[in-house]
Formats: sequence, C-alpha cells, structure tokens
Amino acid sequence: MLERLYKNNVLTNLVFVLVLIVGVLSYLQMPREQDPTINFNWIDISTLAPGMAAEDVEKRVTDLLEEGIRKVGDIKFVQSTSRDSFSNILVRFNDLKEREFDKRISDLRREIQDKTRQLPDDVSDPSIFEVTTANAFPTATVVVTGVANDANLIKQANLIKQDLEHIKGVDKILDTALQQPELQVLFEPDKLQQLGISPAQLADQISLQYRDVSAGAKRIGEDNWLVRYQRMQLDAVALSDVPVFAKGLGNNISLGELADVQQGWEKPQHYVLWEGRPAVMLAITKQASSNTLDLVERIKDYIDASGVQREATGVKLYLADDQTEITRNALNIMQTNAAIGLLMVLLVVWLFLGFRVAFLTAIGIPFVLAGTFWILQSNNETLNVMVLLGVVISLGMLVDDAVVVVESIYYRLQRGEPRIAAVINGFKEVAAP
Repeated sequence: MLERLYKNNVLTNLVFVLVLIVGVLSYLQMPREQDPTINFNWIDISTLAPGMAAEDVEKRVTDLLEEGIRKVGDIKFVQSTSRDSFSNILVRFNDLKEREFDKRISDLRREIQDKTRQLPDDVSDPSIFEVTTANAFPTATVVVTGVANDANLIKQANLIKQDLEHIKGVDKILDTALQQPELQVLFEPDKLQQLGISPAQLADQISLQYRDVSAGAKRIGEDNWLVRYQRMQLDAVALSDVPVFAKGLGNNISLGELADVQQGWEKPQHYVLWEGRPAVMLAITKQASSNTLDLVERIKDYIDASGVQREATGVKLYLADDQTEITRNALNIMQTNAAIGLLMVLLVVWLFLGFRVAFLTAIGIPFVLAGTFWILQSNNETLNVMVLLGVVISLGMLVDDAVVVVESIYYRLQRGEPRIAAVINGFKEVAAP
C-alpha cells in the first residue's frame, strides 16, 4: 500500500499542492480574536424597578422570576441580588452540548416572559444576557467628546451608538455617562391640595399617558388590523396639555395649570472626561467567533468617516482602547518562529545532508501548518492566542520529527538501499517514536 502511494508521484504532488493552497486560504479566512469563544453556561438576568425598596424588589421581582427559573431543567445553581430599584439573577447551567444548551435558554426565556406579565407596571422587562468570553470584555472602546455636557453631546452620542450597533460583528454596546432624556413635572402642592388631588394620583394619571394599550382588532375589507394606543413622546408642551381628572371638578384642567413641565435629563451616575473635556464612553463587545481585527478596522473606518461629518457639531470621536494588539503580536510571533524554524532546518540539514534533503525537510513545515489550518477552519475554529501558542510550540516538534525521518531515509540511501525501499523502511523504523 505504502509502496504504491510513494510510486504515484502525480497523486502525491497534487495532494501536496492542494493542501498548501487550501491551507493558505483557510489561514487567511479564519477569524482572528484574542481568546477562543467559550460559553460558561452563565445567564445574567437584570431587571430595573425604579423607586422600589430592596425588600420590595426581593419579594415582588426577584422571588417571582426565580419561581419561573427553577422550572427550567439542567440548572446547576441560581444566585440573586436585590437592592434598591434593581434585581440581578445569575443562572449557571450544567455542562451541556450546544444544542441542549440552546434549548434550555429558550425554555428560560419562555418562563421569564410568562413571569414578566405578573411584574408591577413600573418594572421594566428583564434583560437576559448570555455571558461568554466574546461579550464579557469589550473589544474596543469609543469615546465621544463635546464642548460641554449638554443636549448636543447626548444627542450625537445616541446617534453614534445606533450607528455602531449596525456595524457587522458588534454584539452589544455598553454606554457610560450617556444620560437619557426625561420630563420633569414640578407640581405645586397648594393647588393639588385645593383640588383634592394627591401626588400619587397625579403620578398615576401621568403614567397612563406613557403606557402602550391594546385596543383589540379591526377588520377592514380582507385585512385584519390590530389597534394599539402608543405612548406619548417626550414632549413637554404635549404633556402640559394633558387633562387632569379630579372629583368635584366641573371642568377638567390641564397639567400645565398645576405644574411646571420641563424637558430635562436623568441624574447622572457616572462622569467621563477625555483630555479634560466631558465625554460619553461606548464599550463595544463583539459577536461570538467574529473577526476581532476586521471589527476594529471597521470601527476605525467609521470613526474616520464620521469624525469629519460631526466636526460642525463640536463632537469628536476617539478609539480609546483596542484589544487587537495581543492578537497581532501572537500572529507575528507564530510567523517569525515558523520562518526561523524553516531557515534553521535548511541551514543545519544542508550542512550535514546536502541541499536537496534540506529542502525536502523544510517544505514539511508549511505543508503541516497548511493542513492544520485547513482542519481548524473546517471545525469553525478561530485563530486566537491559544491556537497560535499551540502552533508555535508544535513547530519545534515538527522540525525534530522531520530531521529524524529524513536522516533515517538518508542513512539507508548511503548504504545502497533502493529509494522506495529506503523511504518505506526508514519511515517504519522511526514511525512509532
């Protein structure tokens, strides 16, 4: 079998060239990233409950969600934290296959959605976040600076965040110091007391204006339309004209007669400064197995293109953090070690065995590397630090093996053994070790 294979020069050469070409293409196409994408089977569930005390958050939010979570199978443990206005639940699943884990995630989302209907009206929908190495740490951080911490900076930062979310490979964007707009209703207590309206009743009437309400369905011709009342926009003038209802009032009065409605911003929890200027920080996490180097290049291209357009608004963009340096260094180390190994093999084997044997030994390095990258890409692996470290370590073993095999064959050829027999017998002699 081996003799027929070695004698078929055409087949051997075609396989050699095929592996080299496909391996090089696989190497160029493999996604680059710093660390391999690892799913820890952790799910983070966060829920905002504005104005709610920690005890109420525990009883009315956390316990309710945990009740649904515990109906899902294959859960290793559930850890929850409740504090003022916020509930956080960490769910750890058992080690599962990818398909089984995806099924459990679907079950978890269904149970959370069912329990969401029972949450208090002011509580936001729970945010379900799957923790992996791809999204646990930011791939890049973009800083948006302005002349002042004003509405212009917030508006431009929101627009930039929306643009970045549409870039290929971006998973999530975590913003810091990006205040959200809000309407501030500064009511006059004396007027409310005269009309017999409590602040809580006034707050309830205002909140009704910002709630989506389903109004059933309407059939028009052959089409069936769902009727839904959508919440008001954040418009201070429109809210001022909203009527306020109270017992004993002959005519309803508007909210603007009882309170001063202003457009404002939520109270900031963080402040960001960049070179002494107020700023908004946008931390970008990437999608699993996406190319980190390509993603950062796309972000840089966006910053270069968008920076020129936004100069008129007084807003500037900076790439404050770039996590591609480690990946680039690892790539350079592997390429440098491969080149040095190739040259050292050529030199040492040429001195002792001649140029022809040295050349045949050296070409084994790119051949094996090409086959390695072909297999890695076929298994949907990425080119990351762990893979590159393994490749660099194996280069030394590869050179040693190549020299031992060729020397064994060369030894037999020197003693007059036929070429095919020398190759087969020499390989058999050193194959096991």
